[in-house]
Amino acid sequence: MIIKKSVLFTFVVFFFAAQSIKAQSNSKEFISGRQTISLNKGWLFKKDSIEIKKDSNVNNWQKVNLPHTWNAKDIQLGKGFYTGEASYEKKFFVDKNLETKRVFIRFDGVGQVAKVYVNNRFLGEHKGGYSAFCFEISKSLKYDTTNTILVKVNNEPRKDVIPINDDLFALYGGIYRPVNLIVTNKLNITTTDYASPGVYIKQENVSSKSADIFVTEKVENAWHTTKNVVMQCAVYDMKGKLVKTVKQPLVILPQGRQTFTQHINIAHPHLWWGRKDPYLYKVVTTIFENEKAIDNVTQSLGIRSFKIVAGKGFFLNGEPYRLYGVCRHQDWWGYGNALSYAQQDTDMNLIKEVGATSIRFGHYQQSQHVYNDCDSIGFLVWTEIPFVNAVSGEEADNAKQQMTELIRQNYNHPSIYIWGTSNEVYCKTSDDYTARLIRTLNDLAKTEDPDRYTGSTNGFGNLDRSENFNTDVQGVNRYYGWYEGKMEDLEKWVSGLKKKYPDAKVVLAEYGAGANVHQHAEEVPKSLNWTKQFFPEEYQTKVHETQWAIIKRNPYLVSSYIWNMFDFCVPGNKIGGVLARNMKGLITFDRKIKKDAFYWYKANWSTEPVLYITDRRLTVRKNAITDIEVYSNISAPILYVNGKEITAYKTGATNVSYIFKNVHLSKGLNAIRVKANQGDRLYEDNVNWTLL
Repeated sequence: MIIKKSVLFTFVVFFFAAQSIKAQSNSKEFISGRQTISLNKGWLFKKDSIEIKKDSNVNNWQKVNLPHTWNAKDIQLGKGFYTGEASYEKKFFVDKNLETKRVFIRFDGVGQVAKVYVNNRFLGEHKGGYSAFCFEISKSLKYDTTNTILVKVNNEPRKDVIPINDDLFALYGGIYRPVNLIVTNKLNITTTDYASPGVYIKQENVSSKSADIFVTEKVENAWHTTKNVVMQCAVYDMKGKLVKTVKQPLVILPQGRQTFTQHINIAHPHLWWGRKDPYLYKVVTTIFENEKAIDNVTQSLGIRSFKIVAGKGFFLNGEPYRLYGVCRHQDWWGYGNALSYAQQDTDMNLIKEVGATSIRFGHYQQSQHVYNDCDSIGFLVWTEIPFVNAVSGEEADNAKQQMTELIRQNYNHPSIYIWGTSNEVYCKTSDDYTARLIRTLNDLAKTEDPDRYTGSTNGFGNLDRSENFNTDVQGVNRYYGWYEGKMEDLEKWVSGLKKKYPDAKVVLAEYGAGANVHQHAEEVPKSLNWTKQFFPEEYQTKVHETQWAIIKRNPYLVSSYIWNMFDFCVPGNKIGGVLARNMKGLITFDRKIKKDAFYWYKANWSTEPVLYITDRRLTVRKNAITDIEVYSNISAPILYVNGKEITAYKTGATNVSYIFKNVHLSKGLNAIRVKANQGDRLYEDNVNWTLL
């Protein structure tokens, strides 16, 4: 049962230390005229069903730091979780010397709808829980005194805000990403262009010989007079060495936001090569007035080109580059979606460890910190807006807003290759609302960024559907052996696509199966009823062994994505033995257990040595004769069972799978050990199984 609550909040005075906000003239960050100040500590939080005009009882409020969600645990249990309105309040002192500056407040993510007030003044509302938003608060502040920020947050599903329901994933409530004040001079690179960095980096004519870089800046002048400035754009290599600088004198009018573009040619650039070599330059854009820096913005630059060739796959910098990887939801067990940067890094490093070359972010814009990780690790990214699962007919404006935010906020990330418009939204004819909205979102994305691909994703295997082929790339979610058919049916499906759609750019956007690491089967079933409570880990493993082997030999698929890297919360789920859990992840919700399928992919994808005995959690057995499978990307392994050496094996689905057939176990405890050599280094793995 979902508890729907609301709270009407009016400002209350509490005795607690207010944060002091002042310009740090001796700060390195403020030398350029811009300062970023964290507002993540010392908030008060309250959710309540009682409508009140005034509540002076401090005990009714909870002291919290950001990031914070009020659903860190309750929604993950699947019953009695809180949806509705709650309030966050923060007090801070603003120094008088900021009165001559511009002050902005930037929220990196608030779920799902936020109303922001400063000193009782309503600043604005933001609809959408996954993109950043930024308001100027200069005229709302009181200087040389204490100020109050109030944020009213509501996570109830709404027909006019995507996603319109929580059927596929949890809609956590809260200010679950960081909040910062941005202080600039009155002439500045914009912060309020859909919360973008205000600087957009475009690449053309990229090769190992040269690259043309175009840097566009959007500038605002809050003075009442025209200003003469110099715009400088400097490119630095990874060691901090200046590569090239261009300067341009500009006349900035006091009316309207103005846009300027500078061209830089880089000779013999060090290209960004994905996982092979994710080389990043740094672009520093600075405004000078009277030879004094008054604002600057720094952005990363990965110089690369990419192309998709129908039937042949993805090409990076003119060379074939195979894309395979995982989808990722951002929530953790016990934390919800309010993750630290360290937790975000953990997720990205686990995806790096498995050997993925690409990530599809499902199904929404993720943290800027995550996109930065993707740039520096070298993942190629499909990122999308949450137009998913269902259609209300009222979400068009919000979908367009979120698409614009997604692109402008992430335009400069070299890792992104596809802007996704939608996932599993359907219609009957090509002139229906859904198909028209997908086309509108496609046109919007191509207008904002003509250099990247657009994609939409369908849950039906038949591509002859009205909502398909409205974007550059068609994603398809296929769960053979789970929601339909047999696991090996994927082969027939791909072969059929190649014959019927030889010129289509098709992505296997999701595939996989659920696995409860506490459920096991000695004899793996040929099929499994996904609506029931039994999700043995061994079945998931067999699905992935079978289907990766098919994907590997079919470069017709532009890319492929396992659903999912991590188990995640789905409030309505009541299957698989755990409430509110989707268990298709390669790693458990708490990030503590890597399932067998994780090591299957690591052995196939990664250059790191892997030697791994499968079915390791099936520790109590009834069958005295069994097959033992070992993953090894090192060399052919040698198996030892209770000290007895076994060398005969058969290869499995790919050449990293070694199956020792008809191995005899003894009553009681059995010591299973495996060894393999890589050069002079010996690797070992071992498990203990008990035969009843």
